[in-house]
Amino acid sequence: MINVRLFAFYREAVGAPVVQVALDEGSRAEALWTALLTRFPALVSLPEPSGYAVNDEYVDGERALREQDEVALIPPVSGGAGGRAPLVEITDGPISLDHVLNEVADPAAGAIVVFLGVVRDNARGRRVDHLAYEAYESMARREMERIAAELGERWPVSRVVIVHRTGVLRVGEASVAISVSAPHRAAAFAAGQFAIDTLKRTVPIWKKEIWEGGEAWVGADSRER
Repeated sequence: MINVRLFAFYREAVGAPVVQVALDEGSRAEALWTALLTRFPALVSLPEPSGYAVNDEYVDGERALREQDEVALIPPVSGGAGGRAPLVEITDGPISLDHVLNEVADPAAGAIVVFLGVVRDNARGRRVDHLAYEAYESMARREMERIAAELGERWPVSRVVIVHRTGVLRVGEASVAISVSAPHRAAAFAAGQFAIDTLKRTVPIWKKEIWEGGEAWVGADSRER
């Protein structure tokens, strides 16, 4: 027996946040969707999951399941508009604004909001030479994906992109890019604001400031990140 967690429109269609599905040992995660379609006809009109999480770890649909696994079906953030999953990236190279904009383009979207966090030349009274970012990458990616999924539950967004850079960054370079497209500007602005504020609080990425004659990890002295 597999425990299946459901979110957003999947949860509403089924009428419960958790259901149990009987599958043969070793069945693949994607087989759950087929089994649920047979059991809950209201799901037929909804888009297929954009991903799966088994025991709180993201996996692809080929993952073999075991008895008592907990599998979360991840609804598309777009709610089915184009069926494209959110783009979440952690990179040690420059962030391409053209790439970000291309990924959120949607003919049904009347608004695109982009936030770029860039390296400034000063911090807390010091002249900053450069920054260094370090990430717990697997956990950071998972948390960024969770944020993107939550945007889709809270606002009628079309597409979402969250990209964060690691390594050494010079003054003026972008450390993070968040972009949201939506039918209307209010949702796009609100979702973008929520995404960056939540990312700064919860995603395990750390920043070191380097200046002439010294350096310090931001947060090591409990000051603002």
